[in-house]
Amino acid sequence: MKPDKTIVLPFLLIAVGVGWLLTVLGVAPGIDWVWTLGLAVVGFLAFLVGGFDKVTFATGTFFIVTSCLSVLRQTDRITIDVEMPILVVVAGVLLLIARHPAIPAPQWILERPRP
Repeated sequence: MKPDKTIVLPFLLIAVGVGWLLTVLGVAPGIDWVWTLGLAVVGFLAFLVGGFDKVTFATGTFFIVTSCLSVLRQTDRITIDVEMPILVVVAGVLLLIARHPAIPAPQWILERPRP
């Protein structure tokens, strides 16, 4: 069963509304929700549009982690000097995990052109 791609807009609206509400209530002031949620949406769209394979696992997960670290940086829990090396380590770990045989190769790599 393929995922329903029309679900993206409602979830995006909910996420933006929650972020906005958290800012207005002072729970999470000073967070650039457009940037942070944009990173997360790109990550989730990788899975939604591309399915689950080695490429979407690495890229989608990386963008989701980047979104989370962005919130931590914007709330002064970490600095950019800490965020960047964490992202480099995360990228390496995700690439190693993506090599596991349980994660399928992308279909576009498996398909061979006909002679």
